[in-house]
Amino acid sequence: MRCKNCKEKFEPIRFNHKFCLKDDCIKAFVAEVKEKTWKETKTRMKNDLKTTQDWLKEAQTIFNKFIRLRDNGLPCVSCQQPPKKKNAGHYFSSGGHSNVRFDEDNVHLQCEACNTFLSGNLLQYQIGIQKKIGAQKLLELQERAHVTKKWTIDELKEIIKIYKLKVTNLL
Repeated sequence: MRCKNCKEKFEPIRFNHKFCLKDDCIKAFVAEVKEKTWKETKTRMKNDLKTTQDWLKEAQTIFNKFIRLRDNGLPCVSCQQPPKKKNAGHYFSSGGHSNVRFDEDNVHLQCEACNTFLSGNLLQYQIGIQKKIGAQKLLELQERAHVTKKWTIDELKEIIKIYKLKVTNLL
């Protein structure tokens, strides 16, 4: 095996031994361990400082990415045109209907024009969503939308974990 630092051949003591026992190589090993430990500590500290809003934003970002990947190749749910810029459009807004913010029946691919410039183009969205999920599911979605939900950090971490996995599976 070759030393990770000096590239000379050496006989490892353990199976995961990557550095020889020269002074410079031992110093390089210690520096590598310190760097790895610091990165782990820094990540933990950053996560400890995150607020619920920070976690909510991260969860929304990964959820929206999943929706764009899930509906890739489909037309805009509202205008039925191929979107130039893809948005994850909420039928019931994420701000006013927190319970269905991460509900896959509530969020579908929308073009930038319908989602942003036409404020969701809701009349056409309703027609499109009903064709997509059916009238019964739309009624159930409407019932869920009017329940208030306050997300906890643990719930948001779980949503992030779930949708990161779903995104990975779609890529």
